[in-house]
Amino acid sequence: MSLPSGHLRVAAVDLGATSGRVMAGLVGPDVLELEEVHRFPNGAVRVHDSLHWDVLGIYREVLVGLRDIARRGRLDGIGIDSWAIDYGLLDRGGALLGNPYSHRDSRTDGMAEKVLGELHGSGAERMYATTGLQQLPFTTIYQLAAARGTPALESAETLLLLPDLLGYWLTGRLGAERTNASTTGLYDIRAREWALDLVAECGLPTRVLPPLRDPGEPVGPLLPAVADQLGVGPGVPVVAVGSHDTASAVVGVPAAEPDFGYISSGTWSLVGLELDSPVLTEDARLADFTNEGGVDGTVRFLKNVMGLWVLSESVRTWADHGLPDADLPALLAAAAEAPALRTVVDVNDPSLLPPGDMPARIQALAERAGEPVPHTPVEITRTILDGLALAYRHQLRTAAALAGRSLGVVHIVGGGTQNRLLCQLTADATGLPVEAGPAEAAALGNVLVQARALGADLPDLAAMRALVRRAHDVVRYEARGGLDWDAAERRLSASATRR
Repeated sequence: MSLPSGHLRVAAVDLGATSGRVMAGLVGPDVLELEEVHRFPNGAVRVHDSLHWDVLGIYREVLVGLRDIARRGRLDGIGIDSWAIDYGLLDRGGALLGNPYSHRDSRTDGMAEKVLGELHGSGAERMYATTGLQQLPFTTIYQLAAARGTPALESAETLLLLPDLLGYWLTGRLGAERTNASTTGLYDIRAREWALDLVAECGLPTRVLPPLRDPGEPVGPLLPAVADQLGVGPGVPVVAVGSHDTASAVVGVPAAEPDFGYISSGTWSLVGLELDSPVLTEDARLADFTNEGGVDGTVRFLKNVMGLWVLSESVRTWADHGLPDADLPALLAAAAEAPALRTVVDVNDPSLLPPGDMPARIQALAERAGEPVPHTPVEITRTILDGLALAYRHQLRTAAALAGRSLGVVHIVGGGTQNRLLCQLTADATGLPVEAGPAEAAALGNVLVQARALGADLPDLAAMRALVRRAHDVVRYEARGGLDWDAAERRLSASATRR
């Protein structure tokens, strides 16, 4: 493929917990285009009582996508982003020690409390002051703690998060990209280095932590054997991007002003602000907000909300039971006409984390909260979406208060931008305009960071976001009145107090 002068063509590998895709990205002056070349399903595999990722299958599909891109023309670079926290262990010869666990595996149950109790002083305060992370039971440090004493961890020489593991197989180079490392509980958010003292105090081996690298740094050129497989020259570089998909997605937020909140909406919803430095106050810790590294030294100050996982798992349950009205577009259309805020439940309740009969769990939450129990798929769908909008409202307002910021607009990026009802409910609940799009923000952020590293004139985040605005449309939703969201939030708070 012959490209105009000043244009770059790169591959963005963007992996989600339910699907992966390999995208071809074209970047030039006023040009930012994506083409989905290969998409494949993903999901955890249950083996006996454990949940694992088929990481070799993921790698195979990544190679298929990269080969397809290479067949169609020039390839200037490759970048990989994925969900956070999960990892593979390598032995001293670089061989993978078993399939990586899924963060939804139950082996970490109760592990956070155990680890925090083992730390000197107040474990929770110590952990937050160092890592800045909210307490999630499946954070990498707790997964490793659950593996203490196992043959795999005892013999491991290196820990690689999933994008770094795939990058290692492509290049033979070991390392850890900082935005993803910052999610592990093994990283000092202020020093921007591994928290070696904390790791050792938790009884974990510091030897497994690889050298850190920043977004935009080269991982390395493709190994000759890999280049032959793909049909490209061995000089094609793999570039470290914001390898946590949310870090890449925030790069792809088409914000024009700094007073924005964002929601990266997909299987999970990541709700927060972009800051210059972490917020490590006691109020932030008690509110369970997280500080994660972003591109160009920024901080993603955010809260994890369960996200559209709750809805997709409900649809899967209904389909498994053969219900004829389990079609998502039809459910959303009917839910838009259903009574608003009839049932208010906490969509971030831990019972909604594992796979299973999600509609029954929503009904159980409603019953425990003293709320009207939703029975039909339409009623349950509306309950989930109202609950998500309420969670977004609460977390955005809390983030702004903790950071001393005011918000003028909310940007929603990711797959949730295609859920028009959820976007409108978010505007209604927050009282702020919502700008939805682009849906492929993570892949766009991946492409932009690669392009800058390869010489494109994109000196900073503002320049990258300006290019996103010029090249991609967004849909704007204005807040509507008529619903008492304050009363709904009080109902939610009252039910939490009763529990």
